[in-house]
Amino acid sequence: MNLASDHENDELTPYRVNSRREVIALLRSIGERNQLVRMLINHGSDTIVTSILKIDEANNTVLLDCAPTAVMNQRVLDSETLSFETVLESIRILFTSPAAERCTYENLPAFIIPLPKSVIRLQRREFYRVPTPLSNPVRCTVPFKSEDQIISVETTLHNISGGGVSIVDEKKLIDSTPGRIYENCRIDLPGGAVTVALQMRNLMEVTLTNGKSIHRLGCAFIDPSNGTLGAVQKYITKLERDQNAKATGLG
Repeated sequence: MNLASDHENDELTPYRVNSRREVIALLRSIGERNQLVRMLINHGSDTIVTSILKIDEANNTVLLDCAPTAVMNQRVLDSETLSFETVLESIRILFTSPAAERCTYENLPAFIIPLPKSVIRLQRREFYRVPTPLSNPVRCTVPFKSEDQIISVETTLHNISGGGVSIVDEKKLIDSTPGRIYENCRIDLPGGAVTVALQMRNLMEVTLTNGKSIHRLGCAFIDPSNGTLGAVQKYITKLERDQNAKATGLG
């Protein structure tokens, strides 16, 4: 979820709230209802649970509760980008921040971030994407015909939703032309492999810390079977359960 790749792609544009007044109202409602907010750091490799303490309209900032440990707090401060996910009246709310700084609120340590310029409101669960673990990557094999032979490219999942996946093409072999469909793609979920057609939706070129450039491809499922959707949803539920357990210190 690089942050922009998950929250700033074309698929989510219709669900984006850009009005400053509406953004403030949404975030304030989340804070007033003491709604827990999941903060993803280090490109989704770490997660903590926080809450909105205050919206400072005059300074265009948001104050957030700290993590339970000094180590996690430092990871938040060291992260160049942060993403946030919560639920308000059964609607998924997503927003991002470039970074967080230390501050105090009512004599207690807190984080402060810039007021988001926009937020995403998702009423359909299929658009809610869950990052897949880096420690145990899920493989996705994409076959296609090239010069009268079938080539299979092995990729890894960056995230997954009920409507599609984001895959990492390290060798940049896959034609990412929007609309192109790849049949018989195999996704090796922990509970068993599924086969589905994937349609290319968007491409992001990402430069890793070692300087290597890779492609991250946003793909939509095309006419998935009920069995495939069931397996995907089961895996998403497991990921959410594991992430919540990790965020609360139970994992």
